[in-house]
Amino acid sequence: MYQENVVLCGASSYEQKYYFNPDFNSLPESIKQELQIMCVLYTEDIGGILTLEFDEKGNLQFKTEALDADAMYDEIGSVLKIKSLQSEKRELLESLEMYYRVFFLGENLEEDVQNVDNGD
Repeated sequence: MYQENVVLCGASSYEQKYYFNPDFNSLPESIKQELQIMCVLYTEDIGGILTLEFDEKGNLQFKTEALDADAMYDEIGSVLKIKSLQSEKRELLESLEMYYRVFFLGENLEEDVQNVDNGD
């Protein structure tokens, strides 16, 4: 269905804007708000642009970029902040991956549960 990464959401410190992919409007409002807060706070703290994207296998990736002329962008802080978010928001991120795999990639939920149970 999708050949490239699919953007879930993103924020830019340069334009001070947040983007949410309307393909995911069926997500609960509380999840949408949590994603917005997470992305906006990241760009306020670190700078640059953050996007959350699903790869072709349904894994949620944090993608960052910054302008070369952006002396305020904190590259080391970015890595640390992403690791922190992945740890703190692990349950949310795993749920989003499951949602994407089932509703966008058409995977069978029972197969995923069996794979987790089998340690795959």
